[in-house]
Amino acid sequence: MTSLDTPIAAAPKISKRILPALHRLGVKTLRDLLFHFPSRYEEFPEERAITNVATGERATIAGAIQKIAERRTAKGLRMTEATVRDETGSITVIWFNQPFLARTLKEGDVLRLSGKIARGLRGLSLQNPSYEKITRASPAGEARGTHTGGLIAIYPETDGITSRWLRFLIKTYLPLCRSLVDPLPHETRARLNLPEIKDALMHIHFPESQKQAADAEHRFIFEELLLVQLRALRERSRMKQRVAPAIPFDIELIKSFVVSLPFKLTDAQRRAIWEIGRDLARPQPMNRLLEGDVGSGKTVVAAAASLLAVRAGFRVAVMAPTEILARQHYATFDKILAPFHVSIGLRTGSEGKNPGSTDILIGTHALLHPIRSKSPEATADAPQAHLASNGVQKTVVTMENTGLAIIDEQHRFGVSQRAAFLRQEIAPHFLSMTATPIPRTLALTIYGDLDLSLLDEMPKGRKPVITKIISPEKRAEAYRFIRDKVRSGQQVFVICPRIEIAEKKPNDKIRSSRAYQQKLLAGEVKTVTDEYKKLSEFIFPDLRITMLHGRMKPKEKAAAMKLFSERGADILVSTSVIEVGVDVPNATIMMIEGPERFGLAQLHQFRGRVGRGAEQSYCFLFPTEDRMASRRLRAVVDAKNGFELAEYDMAIRGPGDLLGDRQWGEPGLILKGITDARLVHAVRDEAIALAQQSPDLAQYPALAKRLAALEKTLHLE
Repeated sequence: MTSLDTPIAAAPKISKRILPALHRLGVKTLRDLLFHFPSRYEEFPEERAITNVATGERATIAGAIQKIAERRTAKGLRMTEATVRDETGSITVIWFNQPFLARTLKEGDVLRLSGKIARGLRGLSLQNPSYEKITRASPAGEARGTHTGGLIAIYPETDGITSRWLRFLIKTYLPLCRSLVDPLPHETRARLNLPEIKDALMHIHFPESQKQAADAEHRFIFEELLLVQLRALRERSRMKQRVAPAIPFDIELIKSFVVSLPFKLTDAQRRAIWEIGRDLARPQPMNRLLEGDVGSGKTVVAAAASLLAVRAGFRVAVMAPTEILARQHYATFDKILAPFHVSIGLRTGSEGKNPGSTDILIGTHALLHPIRSKSPEATADAPQAHLASNGVQKTVVTMENTGLAIIDEQHRFGVSQRAAFLRQEIAPHFLSMTATPIPRTLALTIYGDLDLSLLDEMPKGRKPVITKIISPEKRAEAYRFIRDKVRSGQQVFVICPRIEIAEKKPNDKIRSSRAYQQKLLAGEVKTVTDEYKKLSEFIFPDLRITMLHGRMKPKEKAAAMKLFSERGADILVSTSVIEVGVDVPNATIMMIEGPERFGLAQLHQFRGRVGRGAEQSYCFLFPTEDRMASRRLRAVVDAKNGFELAEYDMAIRGPGDLLGDRQWGEPGLILKGITDARLVHAVRDEAIALAQQSPDLAQYPALAKRLAALEKTLHLE
């Protein structure tokens, strides 16, 4: 018996040849098919008599085929030509490069057609129209059609399957939605005027009006946002049930820390330290996100929190996404905390520095993996690998007595990597940090389980980076400016984009393959080496230039950064590997080749690598000539800070580009809802009300089932 859970491979009326295309769209069951929503709608004009159509307009007509045949044009194009007549007259209908129509459409078939009216030597014709067979021909036609009447859904497509195919399949199996139990409680739907799921499914695929389509879409956006918020509330509840070490908020210690700094803290930093210190003092795990623009001083706040934990007798683990950033944190923590005699260790995939019993251990994801060493000092800090009941190796952080876990650029880590820090019997406090500016509505949605501390001001006296788009004819002038700055003792970053690999629509399997990754890396290396050669041999032969790219060994990368940091090189040519974590105050110029190939958040991160010293800093964008006037690049120039730029980016491209690979739910309509602040707050209020009414959602079994399915998806990542 066919049901929503029937695999599409076993469903009748679904051709085997389109199965691969459906799978690429994520459609594996009939349920997936019905929940494959339109990306937009095309509105067809009302049906009219053939004698009432005019040249140049889009028109919908209905009539019977009098004759149909395939022929070739003088230029060799294959063309299907038909004559269609209604009660008022006839018209020629032409389809290009669709020879199969001469076989599937027969004389006498009654069609509804919609397309553009053109005038040729033989009179009016209907060019490449959408069409469908109907049961009768009359000026009034039928109430509506699947492919030519009223609002027609246009779906995300892939090679091998069109929106026409999808509309046919969805209409065939849409009656199965009668068996659906609506996960939204009746009182929620009634209070917020949301349609029932069965009606919403019909209206989102085959709406009779724009309002009906919008109402259906709004209902599904609300449902997806509600599930994400309920999951966030559940995570908060789970965290509150865990036991964490109560770390006293030692005010005198923090005062000593602040006095020891060679600079003055901003009010935002002071506020964040207070919020974090208050959380650490509680016996439940802190779960806080520290969000701040590039250069706003997140590391100092993290160091203050670490000092509180260490002085209370606990250890700290700090995880960063790259070795460069991990080493940068190691150097910064070591310098800032030197007056307090804190022992700090470093562990990356290529090296480890563990001074005996380490108070603070900083590293990459290598922190989550056991290390092979005969050294008692090293193994004392090593995470242990445990075998689960199914025989799969699970990595658990077992740094004894860890009281605080800090993850920098936390959106770059998977769910399981972040969760590994919380698997200890007594959970550590958890502090996430990100320099990727995130609009508040987006943060409320994707980080709803975290408390938020915002660093929304920059250190006093820091000069804004002057950003300019450099046209091709201005390159020579920009190069002269750069040479003058270098001769005055300043340094330069040059960022190169990765060359795009020619690969026809690579799927996820291809993208994740080692061969494809090696191709990408090779392309990345080529751009850097070419730029290095151009600059060192032709543009700046008199200057000291070094380079950094992904194929270099870790020690080679470290050596290149050390050379640049210690002023042994004037210019560093690099890939996006320096996007975060590089702090060279003497570098005052950021030169970005092909900026249109980077996201706005990335460009802002690159720009944040300069402007950290006393000198005025500059960011020069060198786009390709045809992208010179890009709105996005103008936004980089005009934006006053990263948060303003993030809001702009979300407005013009949607939140998907800010998020990258999302780790918190199903793709789809939810990305539209995130941009609506009022909706996000309304959903959050509803989630809180439902959770208060029934914490385990036992009163709402259908909603609980949907939430369980979402959490299962996340656990499988």
